[in-house]
Amino acid sequence: MSSGLLAGVVDGGTFRPWDEDVVTSDPLRFSDSRPYLERLAEARQKTLHTESITTGRGTLGGHPLAFIASRYPFLGGSVGVASGERVARAFERALEARLPMLALTASGGTRMQEGSLAFVQMIKTAQAVREFKSAGLLYVVYLTGPTFGGVLASWGSLGHFNFGMPEAVVGFSGPRAVELTGGQKFSPGVQTTDNLTAHGLLDGLLAPDELRGRMAALLTALEPPPQAGPSQPAEPEPSSGDAWQSIQSSRKSSRPGANDLLAACADELTHIRGDGCGGGDDPACIAALAQLAGRPCIVIAQDRSVRPGGARLGPSGYRKAQRAMRIAAELRLPLVTIVDTPGVELSPAAEEGGLSAEIARCLYLMTGHPTPTLSVLLGEGAGGGALALFPADRVICAEHAWLLPIAPEGASAIVYRSVVKAGELAAAQGGASWDLKRFGLVDKIVTEREGWLQRLAGVISGELEALLDEPVNQRLARRRRRFRALGNWRAETD
Repeated sequence: MSSGLLAGVVDGGTFRPWDEDVVTSDPLRFSDSRPYLERLAEARQKTLHTESITTGRGTLGGHPLAFIASRYPFLGGSVGVASGERVARAFERALEARLPMLALTASGGTRMQEGSLAFVQMIKTAQAVREFKSAGLLYVVYLTGPTFGGVLASWGSLGHFNFGMPEAVVGFSGPRAVELTGGQKFSPGVQTTDNLTAHGLLDGLLAPDELRGRMAALLTALEPPPQAGPSQPAEPEPSSGDAWQSIQSSRKSSRPGANDLLAACADELTHIRGDGCGGGDDPACIAALAQLAGRPCIVIAQDRSVRPGGARLGPSGYRKAQRAMRIAAELRLPLVTIVDTPGVELSPAAEEGGLSAEIARCLYLMTGHPTPTLSVLLGEGAGGGALALFPADRVICAEHAWLLPIAPEGASAIVYRSVVKAGELAAAQGGASWDLKRFGLVDKIVTEREGWLQRLAGVISGELEALLDEPVNQRLARRRRRFRALGNWRAETD
């Protein structure tokens, strides 16, 4: 399937193959019922190809792109020494030319006739992917069926984005091999792209005719932004107000959320789905590569619209956020987080799934993130669930957004054994936007008068431009000082 896909994805007449002369030479002088060289000659004659992998470069929608495509009719798309070498060279050539990479897989796995020499191609190709991604280049995988063994367990699973053809059969070991070697017989549907997607291991299912459009959107999103427009006028700072009333405003069902903000300032979204660890996809966590205010970014947001009562993320939601943070680092893109949550998922499953540890890992990654980071405190900001996405180089706050270790009702219940003092504690804990600005925890407040989402989008654009203009070492040093000084505040004396 993947060889035919290549013709449908690449712009007509633009594909130029690489390394067609790299072919296997029967390194083990293998023979079963027939000599291996006879099988190779027959495969070449039938398929008109010299190996199970084709690599090269072309364009997609005018965007330069490198390709790796399995050819399943050639010995089941199996990977031997030569095909492994082609894959490694493809990543090296793409790295030298600064080309993004699309891999189209269809393979039965490692080529048995080349034994251990074929087996260790997994190491070579995984290393090649690591070196390629370390240079900040995009890698996308599209799994077609079947894809098994050494391909799926190396370069076939290492994309920044991993998509699958619907109902494609994929897995570590084929059903027949599992059954004959004493493994447990799998139920129907276990080894499918649909099941992998349901368990958060793929970023989605794409029909073959959808792949070209999705890749074009990704490549467009990564294009350099146009020259920056005029700077935004300074935002008037809100005066102190009623903290409890402000918190209640943040909870209104009619209040704009992350999706509304993204609609105002983001284009060409490609969603990152799933935690990549088998824990499923938490829809309350939005993660995407997008053009945000004209700038390629990775966005992570808490989506209040998907669940009654707001975005309560569980462990898989924070693992998904971490995955997006790592993609931002690898692609060297700014990271923008949007905070809006009444708290975390409270359940035995969340505790057993390592909720606290996943929040800690988010803080670990955010504080040391190598690219510019911008946090938008958009609405509710209760507890560690909010704090996990809060620390950034710059923080923008909506007027009625807030940040507290626990919602005021919870604080009242702890202190007074009743929720009746929630209003008093809302003010006393200093979590309203004007207090956060006074403490130095946020940098700008956007007042919520008419058109505030559009003005917020403009502030985001201006802040990103300023961060990207700042020298890296200076920005990282300033961030460290900022976080080190958190809480070192005292009231002015008369």
